[in-house]
Amino acid sequence: MRPHLSARHALIAVLATAVLGTGATAGATAAVAAPAGPVRASLRPLVELSAERVLVADEVAAAKWGTDSPIDDPAREREVLDAVARQAEELGADPVATARIFRDQIEASKVVQRGLYRRWAADPAQAPTDRPDLGRIRLEINRINGELVRAIADSAALREAPSCGGRLTAGAAAVVHGRRLDTLHTVALGRSLPSVCERAER
Repeated sequence: MRPHLSARHALIAVLATAVLGTGATAGATAAVAAPAGPVRASLRPLVELSAERVLVADEVAAAKWGTDSPIDDPAREREVLDAVARQAEELGADPVATARIFRDQIEASKVVQRGLYRRWAADPAQAPTDRPDLGRIRLEINRINGELVRAIADSAALREAPSCGGRLTAGAAAVVHGRRLDTLHTVALGRSLPSVCERAER
């Protein structure tokens, strides 16, 4: 088993607890997941940007709903991955790790889109009546992507540290609580994060 898998399982468990709103999440996270260290040594900024991206997926789904635009868009995905890899290189960061994390970001967006499509198909009354401009939405996604690339670059040492899994879990639980994410967006946030603590093969 690769080391990052246990962190992924812990992350999923904490996010499941958070979305149920049991009230135990903060205590459990502080006692089990959150390692000692300076407050500034946190992965929460990276998680916050991942959450922003997950939430923007609602608008992407609304823009595509009822059109020929597919949820899976390999050409657009390759464009995004190439762009973030270039940005990482410009920052002196690891383009491979950055692209790996962004593959998860892209899949997380699809989780939201597919979930909303199922919801709207089952209950057309919930379907959007206005279609946002996809070009405008992609500009917003590009902005988030740029900030996320920098957050990935800035957290390189922390992501390589043994405490990464605990810090990521603590940050994710805090973001789920702070943003009051529902089940769909909590699941999507979890899908966006498993590669954050995945160490490069040496």
